[in-house]
Amino acid sequence: MIRILWIDPWTTTVGFAIIDKEKQDYNIIDFGVFSTTPKISINIKLLEIWNDIKEIIEKYKPDIISVEKLYFQNNAKTAIDVAQARWVVMYEAMKYNLDIQEYTPLQVKKAITWHWQAKKLQLQRALKIIFKLDKIPKPDDAADAIWLAYMWGLNS
Repeated sequence: MIRILWIDPWTTTVGFAIIDKEKQDYNIIDFGVFSTTPKISINIKLLEIWNDIKEIIEKYKPDIISVEKLYFQNNAKTAIDVAQARWVVMYEAMKYNLDIQEYTPLQVKKAITWHWQAKKLQLQRALKIIFKLDKIPKPDDAADAIWLAYMWGLNS
């Protein structure tokens, strides 16, 4: 069995999912978001993210961490802040000697729906079917985290 931690890094909310994979079977252990304190400096937000990531790694002891690669077209400030949050996640993963995998949103869309222009709702419906869930996981950042943990499983 392999335990995968997937992180969808942002500065206000950080989506996460813990999934166990054994052969071709997937089991969602936990998912959700970490929220940072609103309207505080990026430095404090990064510290909050760092503490949350450390806590989840210590609680669930994953074997692998999968992190979404960044893609921004317009807002440089947001891109820099999110890149810093991503760095915090990756640094903490390296401290625990976790194997780090990275995927773009387009790779996920194509792997799960076979179409790179898939909408978020299409991905969420596929997720519901794949994991035999009663409803689509919420919030969206948590659902995003589940996709990427599943993506790692497809490539392993």
